[in-house]
Amino acid sequence: MLKRRQILGCLTALGGSYVLGGCGGSGSGPSAVTNNPRVVNAATAGTFYGINGHYDYRYTPAQIVSIIRSIGCSTYRLGCTDDPTQLNAVAKLAQAFQSAGLTLFVLIDLSIYDSNRKMFASESIAYDRGQSCAATVAGALAPYGVTMYECGNELTRAGDIILDATNAGTKAVDFNNTNWPIMRGVMRGMIQGVKSVQPGASCGINFCVADIGASDALWDGMQPDGTGGHPTVRWDMTTWHNFEVNGNIFNIGSDGSGPGFNLPAYCKSRYGVPFLLTEWNTGPEKTEAYRASYISAQFANYFTARKTENIQSVMYYELDSGDSTFGLMIDGAILSQTYDAFTSFIAGHPDS
Repeated sequence: MLKRRQILGCLTALGGSYVLGGCGGSGSGPSAVTNNPRVVNAATAGTFYGINGHYDYRYTPAQIVSIIRSIGCSTYRLGCTDDPTQLNAVAKLAQAFQSAGLTLFVLIDLSIYDSNRKMFASESIAYDRGQSCAATVAGALAPYGVTMYECGNELTRAGDIILDATNAGTKAVDFNNTNWPIMRGVMRGMIQGVKSVQPGASCGINFCVADIGASDALWDGMQPDGTGGHPTVRWDMTTWHNFEVNGNIFNIGSDGSGPGFNLPAYCKSRYGVPFLLTEWNTGPEKTEAYRASYISAQFANYFTARKTENIQSVMYYELDSGDSTFGLMIDGAILSQTYDAFTSFIAGHPDS
């Protein structure tokens, strides 16, 4: 289950946009030219519009299918672990989604901590737990056509990983060098666990704010202290969270001073895999009218960039938050301004 969040980060998007280069290591910031260019095809049509939910909603699977269809989304993201209560609920949803021809995007919501909330004792222990959990999840969901998994939720922003949560994350040294292998181990283990059951499944690793310092270091097998030769983490999809407080993802700020940079364009060039925005919204304190306007404006920005930046999907956070902070409805009752803004844009901008 995705956690109700306290939005992290404090960024100001500065003028100018340019694609940056790798910054894994302990340097002061990214360079001005990509050092790992790749050619990437435009994202596949029909997968763009998505939304988040939770395994413990009071809606039935049939009701969720009906709602997803009525709002015009094709993809539904929700999280679970190998806990039987969570996994059984998600399996029922997967079965319903398979019959309806919709996509269930499953977050394997494993952290860097054990069941006693203690950090895993070593990278190998973290890897083994990640592998076991993910293999169990994939084994339960593969028969129902689930092929897309996100391996971990905001792990780079865990208190034992990010040194200062107000940092943008564009430098590797923003992250805890001692605890880094624990995070790397659980990520690698989850990917391997999924692949052991479904070799052809797609696995994503999730980042937040402007965490290219973390993503580059993981991809290249670097530690935050700049040492190399460590295990690499390679994903099939780059997944990111971007809330309004984090800054404009197409012109997002970096640690220290600017200028801003186009984060999806950077990821497209650096990793050469599809980019998915798996959570986005404004803050919980905003009015419904403000949120509705934000939805319309952000959808327009994302829709324009869906082809040029290889953005495969944007998943709104969330369907139902139990109150008016984030969701489009509360226990089935529609929040008219946000719901109308969301559904009207999709209706007027088919993903073709």
